[in-house]
Order: sequence, then structure tokens, then C-alpha cells
Amino acid sequence: MTTTLGDLTSFARELRHAGIGVTPDQIAHMGEALSLVDPAKEPQVRAAFRSLTVTDPGQIEVFDMVYDRFFHGVPDEAAPPPFTPDTGEHKVVVPLVAAPETAVVGEAETQTGASAAERLSARDFAELDEDELAEARRLVATMFWRPPVTKTRRWSPDAAGRRPDMRRTLRRTLGPGGDMLPLEMRRRRVRQRPLIIIADISGSMERYAEMFLVFAHAARQHLGAVEVFTFSTRLTRITDDLDRRDVRSALAAVGDSVLDWSGGTKIGDALASWNRQWSRRLARGGPVALVLSDGWDCGDPDLLAVEAGRLSRSVHRLIWLNPLASRADYRPETRGMRAVLPHIDHLLPAASVGDLADLVGLLDTMSGPLGARTAP
Repeated sequence: MTTTLGDLTSFARELRHAGIGVTPDQIAHMGEALSLVDPAKEPQVRAAFRSLTVTDPGQIEVFDMVYDRFFHGVPDEAAPPPFTPDTGEHKVVVPLVAAPETAVVGEAETQTGASAAERLSARDFAELDEDELAEARRLVATMFWRPPVTKTRRWSPDAAGRRPDMRRTLRRTLGPGGDMLPLEMRRRRVRQRPLIIIADISGSMERYAEMFLVFAHAARQHLGAVEVFTFSTRLTRITDDLDRRDVRSALAAVGDSVLDWSGGTKIGDALASWNRQWSRRLARGGPVALVLSDGWDCGDPDLLAVEAGRLSRSVHRLIWLNPLASRADYRPETRGMRAVLPHIDHLLPAASVGDLADLVGLLDTMSGPLGARTAP
């Protein structure tokens, strides 16, 4: 069988639709595996792909169904529902971006999973009991991601490109038939836009911060180009802790690394630390920055305004996520929110599974030329 990188990417997307998380690194490993096995021997290819993507025995049946459908066109009328890693039960997988027309999404959802997703979609995280929180964590952890992209300043050959590639065109004239001068074309390269996440873990944000870190873990696993920080009275980088595939072990590692859980809130000091220590290294490539905070700040509001302005100028888009913004009577009147409001591109709620789904829908629209800033 002949398999291209585009085929592997499409196959990985189908696996994600079925509830099996596949990272960009795993896609690269599947490509490397094709050089280690005989592509003409289908059982070897299937076994290699299965060993690189299946992490639980309960996923084997789902993997085989997706593999047969994708590579052999086998219909899956009796396909099992998407797999949920925590319990093995068949639960709904929340699609946060539109699926391709060729993909079948939602047909395999059970009535229990669909009703659970609908019931929890608009419920505030602070109002959920332990069982509902566990279900919400599973829904957030299985969110699908299609990262926003940006055009770089580099160019690559492309027969369908719109700009002539004069270097390659002239090089072709050195060989036989050079007097015909066939015109080569090129296009701008496209790459994933980085994502910066800065989460408030102060006392007033405890329940929301926990769920948002599950969201950040899913982003780190699915996108790769994600940097994550927490703050209360100090700024802490937790990106490496979230590299663990299991969300529970990742959050446990975060708990060991972060020393200021449920403390006071000094948003201005945290943003100043990010601007001073990390901006030069991480703000390249036109990242989108997400800041999760309710705006309750015990620091200097003037400092917060200055540092929020610096952060805004160094990124493609600054999105402020405030759990309180989901309330109908909410007004951004705390001194922290008043300080940052002139510098942010979007103020969004982040109090429920549905709010996080809306956030990813917004991120999906943020593709554009490198460094370009579009209207909110």
C-alpha cells in the first residue's frame, strides 16, 4: 500500500473523531514506521500503526474499524461508539470544529452520551457535583482541535502557486530544452500559530482553573506548539508537566510544581514576569495568548494596564477568559478588568464546557498572514 503524509494526517483525524487521541508526533512516527516495515504487507502496516496509536485494549476494536474504513473502504454501519479512556464507557465526543464532509460524526453517539453532553454544556463548573465534574473533564479532554495557521515569510515550490519562482526557473534552463524556459511557481509556507496560555489559580478561580488546566492539557497534546503558565502571586511555567499523556498524572505534576495555589492575585506582576522573561523567546511566530482570570487583583492596577498593553503588542491576538462573563448581569467593573479592557481583543466566558467549545471555534478563525492583526 502507498501512503503519503497527507493520508496519515487524514487517518489521524479519523482516529480523533472516533475518540483515539493522536498527536502530531505520533503522525510523524507512523511515517517513520513505513520505512521500517514492508508497505506491501498490509498486516505489518496495520500492526505498526496500531502500536503507535492504541494506548488501551478497549481502543483496538475502534482502531480496526477506522483503519478498515479509511484504507479499505469497509462500511461501518455496526461501528462501536467512540472510546473514552477513563472508564471504557461509550460517551459522546464533543467536536469543537466542523468535521470534513466525508467524516461521519455523531452517528455513533449513544443516547446517554448525547444527553450528558447537552446537560453539561451550559452548566457552570462551580455548580457541578463530583460525578458531573468527572464527566465534564472527560468531555473537555476529548475536544477536537484544528489549530489556527499563519503564512510565514518563507516560500516553497508549488505548481499551483501564484508567484513565479525565478531561481528554480533559471536553474532549469541549464539542462536540455532550457531554451523553452518553463516557468516554476511557489507559494508562502503555512505553519501552526503558537498558543500561549496563562491561567489564574488564585482562591477565587480554583474550580475554573482546574478545568482550564484539563483544557490546556488537551491543547498541549493535540497542538504541540502550546506554552502554559499559571499565576497567583508568582508566574510558573508548567508546559513540561502537561506533556504527560495521562491528564491525571499531568495535573499531579502541576500540583507539585506550582507553589502558590489558591493564594492572592497579582495579575500585573505575573504579566510583567512573562513580558520580561518569556516574551522574547515565545512571542515569535504571531502567537495567540489566552489569559484566564476573573480580574480580582490585589496588585497595582497601573502596572497591570502597562503590562497588559505590552503583552497585547507582542502577540497576534489577546483573549481574556473570565468565568464571570457568562452571567447575564456581568459588567467588567473590577479594577483589574478596567485596567486590561483597553488592551484585549476578546473578553469571553470560560465557565462551562460550551464556553470552551466556543473558544476553540474562535481560535479556528484566526488564520492569517504572519503578524497580521484582524478586527475582533
